[in-house]
Amino acid sequence: MMNKRAKSFVTIMIVTAITALVLRVVVKQVIKVSIAQNESDASATIRLISASLENYAKDNRGVYPAKLSALTKNKPPYLDKDYSGLSPLKGYNYDCPRLDSSGYSCSASPVSCGLTGKMIYTVITGGSLISEECSKKE
Repeated sequence: MMNKRAKSFVTIMIVTAITALVLRVVVKQVIKVSIAQNESDASATIRLISASLENYAKDNRGVYPAKLSALTKNKPPYLDKDYSGLSPLKGYNYDCPRLDSSGYSCSASPVSCGLTGKMIYTVITGGSLISEECSKKE
């Protein structure tokens, strides 16, 4: 037979185990929701960057800017902010490794693959969007 103290200890251990299990499930769901929101924002932002670059080129005889910051300086601006200079935003880093007068390649990559996002989004000259799992890049 167990004494009162042993029964209390067992009860506390059971409650602790159940609480830990519930917390694990809840945290997993919160991460899934957060990843989905981050990916949605990243996809929309990278498309916005592409549309801004394409509009800039249309207004400048097919010439693209050398930096994203050039898109924020017009009145009205083509882009509300320089996303590459403000990275990371909502779990994603933004970068344009190719940005010159003839075209561009810009991407949105998760800060932590699997934790802040699972997809890498890339846009290239003409507005083509490519998405791939970040786990395939590692």
